[in-house]
Parts: sequence; structure tokens; C-alpha cells
Amino acid sequence: MLKEERQAVILHQINLHNKVLSSSLSEQIQVSEDTIRRDLIELAQEGKIIKVHGGALSNSFHQGVSSRDVYSIEEKKRIALKAVKLIKDGMFVLTTGGTTITELAHMLPKDLQATFITVSLSAALEYSHHPNIEVIIIGDKLSKNSKITIGAEAILKIQQIKADLCFIGVNAIDLSEGLMDNDWDVVQIKRAMIKSSKKVIALSIAEKVNTVDQLKICDADDIDILITELDPEAEKLQPYRSRGIQIL
Repeated sequence: MLKEERQAVILHQINLHNKVLSSSLSEQIQVSEDTIRRDLIELAQEGKIIKVHGGALSNSFHQGVSSRDVYSIEEKKRIALKAVKLIKDGMFVLTTGGTTITELAHMLPKDLQATFITVSLSAALEYSHHPNIEVIIIGDKLSKNSKITIGAEAILKIQQIKADLCFIGVNAIDLSEGLMDNDWDVVQIKRAMIKSSKKVIALSIAEKVNTVDQLKICDADDIDILITELDPEAEKLQPYRSRGIQIL
């Protein structure tokens, strides 16, 4: 594989999954980690990604990034439009972070009166612009990579909540392997949110459906609703529907 082709694959994986580890890219592309590191450094110097220890982040992690620079932004807007219809007045809503959650925040009706609880700095900022919702930030140690609060104190506070809805931004989802991520601390936060919510909604562009990552968050059966940009009757989503997951 030529360097240009290899870097195109790397860039696609980073934009798709938001964060990718060098070891994972090395295994996937079948080149050494040293080669991957050199590629990541070059891509970062070109301003295409954010290089971090052990891997790289999508530029979507930059505060104030333009919507036009967000991967699959139109698909994420369609997902957000479906998701916002589930939120009713008086609800307590838990959310992770991510660009799809940001689009959800943009589409909240101005007259909605609800409480949003999040560990995400960027999500909290978006919610703060809404005139009628209460915003609660779960605080603890900040993950510079994921831009969310993590740690035992954050998990303890989440465990004290009984939310009506939990919106989970998806990194990878597979019917057999479940919902997955590649950040240990993020996984612990998402697990706590799922356990503290009456209904769990996974938000995922279709490209992430039937993909796997390195760390399991929960079984697919632990998700109540899966929202993608596809028509709910799409063939790709049929196996999830057959497992009793509502598809929107």
C-alpha cells in the first residue's frame, strides 16, 4: 500500500471513530507502529488530525470546529432530528459527548423544559445556549483526549441519578460484540450512564454499525433504541430489530 493510500485509510478511521490507537491501526493496515506514528505526525503537521500519546483524535475534538468539517455531518443531523423527538418536557436526560450529541443540542425546541446532565464540556456549552433547559455538569478529572470528565467521583455521581433517557454517542456497535469504545475511562462513564437510565438510546451513523473496537461497554441487548440516518426498515438494521431493539 502506498503512503498516500495508507494515510487515507488512517484519516478515514480517525474521522469515523473519533479516536484511534496506533496499535489498532498497525494491526488493521499490517504495518509497523513506527510507520503509523510517522504517518500520524505528518497528518497532524498538515492539520488533518490531532496527534496524542498512543494514537490520534479527529479534528472534531477542537472546540468551535465548523460543522462543515465534521465527518458525516448531514447523516448526524438526520440522526439528531430523530432523537430530539424522544425528549419531552420534565425529563431528566443523560448524554455523553460527541458531534452527534452537539447536533442534538442544536435541534432542541426552544420551548422544551427539561434537565440535561452531561460529563462533556462541549455538550454542556451547547446546552447552556438553550433558554429553558437546566444543565448539570458531572465533575471530576478531565480527560484531555475525550473532553469529558472521568473518574470514580464522576461515576459515583452518575450512580445517584435515575434519568429518563440516556443518549450514547457510538464509537462502534456490533450485534455479537455489543457497544464498544477504545478508551477505558470513557467506557466506565458510559457503563454507569446506561445503568442509571430508564431508557438507553444509541446514536450511530450507519458506517459504524457492525464494527468493533477494543473495549466492550455493554451488550447490544442493553440498548433500547438504535438511531441511524437510514430508513428504519433498512436491511442492515434488520438483525438488531430481530433482537428486540427499536430502530428509528
